[in-house]
Amino acid sequence: MIGTDDLSRVLRRLKLGGVQHTLELRQRQAVEENLDCVEFLFRVLHDEVERRDGKKLQEMITRAGFENERTLEVFKWNFNAKVPKSRIIDLATAHFVDRHENVLFVGPAGVGKSHLAQALGHRAVRRGHETLFITAPRLFGELRAGRGDGSYERRLARFCDVALLIVDDLGLMPLRGDEPADLYEIIRLRYERRSMIITSNRSAAEWPGVFGDPLLASAAVDRLRHHAHIIEIEGASYRDPRAHSGAEA
Repeated sequence: MIGTDDLSRVLRRLKLGGVQHTLELRQRQAVEENLDCVEFLFRVLHDEVERRDGKKLQEMITRAGFENERTLEVFKWNFNAKVPKSRIIDLATAHFVDRHENVLFVGPAGVGKSHLAQALGHRAVRRGHETLFITAPRLFGELRAGRGDGSYERRLARFCDVALLIVDDLGLMPLRGDEPADLYEIIRLRYERRSMIITSNRSAAEWPGVFGDPLLASAAVDRLRHHAHIIEIEGASYRDPRAHSGAEA
């Protein structure tokens, strides 16, 4: 007679060990609901599919490098009525990633740009899009380190190959050295092939000045803004306690 140990060995050989987490429950259901073999097998294997999908999703979220819990579910919509909620909800479908479009969040510090950018990233991951979140200083720092240790091409490919690249705080500090060329190269290689979300405290009109080189700036900004959703957010900083008077937390 086939026992539980025999079944466990077969499941492990088939790399279906996770089935055992719900197997006992499904066995009880089979008896109580008088399930036929096909229905029982379907429920057992469907549990495994859901387990693997959940594990894959968590791995993608971890690789994306998001900061804490930055999702739409926890965003404080009532804090700033100037946040264009309907546009954000539309972008949360992640269709802009399917269409290789960009999203540019501009506005002063503390108005929710980074949170919303990462929230859209979370939604993109749930749709199966490989996503990477990184601050602009860290991005340029990694490429600078790559020039020093010979890994520049590999690091550049990492930033260019993901379906959605989120660059936070672009323009917070002036670009220097090879940084304008690096940014241009990323924008050029991703243009109409992959999507980007960029947050910046500089208005779209100020972006050319970030590059320093007018010709480089023109070529980069032209590509970046083509097929782009530009969302300008005004208001007080969420981190300023004075801004919460009269607003719901």
